[in-house]
Amino acid sequence: MDKDILLKKALELKALEYGDFTLTSGKKSNFYFDGRRLTLNPECSIIISNWVINAAKKLKLKFIGGPVVAAVPLIGSIVYASSLLNYPINGFFIRSSKKEHGLQKQIEGNFKPNSDVIIIDDTISTGGSLIESIKIVQQQNSKVKLVLSILDRKMGGSDKIKQLGYKFNSIFSINDKGEIE
Repeated sequence: MDKDILLKKALELKALEYGDFTLTSGKKSNFYFDGRRLTLNPECSIIISNWVINAAKKLKLKFIGGPVVAAVPLIGSIVYASSLLNYPINGFFIRSSKKEHGLQKQIEGNFKPNSDVIIIDDTISTGGSLIESIKIVQQQNSKVKLVLSILDRKMGGSDKIKQLGYKFNSIFSINDKGEIE
């Protein structure tokens, strides 16, 4: 996996911008990261997908899911790339609440209860959406074997994930100077 290419593309595509931003959590940040600009770019999506597929292969995992909205294009590219690499991974996404119509599902896609899964999102800050996704998957008697993100903002989320006993990894993280590495 080539982090240098991804970082260069993040700047080119304005997936990474510097300024004064308010995050979903309400906290302030001197940069904004929009992972969708990477996951919806052909070159970046294949680099990220290969990183995830390699991690899935090592743990023999065949299911990947994450919270809507940011994880959806990421999961789609991973599912497609996994079929090309002859290691098919099924994808699903998790709504913040059950639909009130149709089948009233909260988990959509190719999810199978009682499975070992990866949970993924483009960014982790406080960890709230990933932890909520983990809980919803566990309600289906599934086990989360790995949690991934493209960027770890180092705002406590990855620490919470690890304290809960889950393996966590990201492509990028923030260093002590507030820089992406």
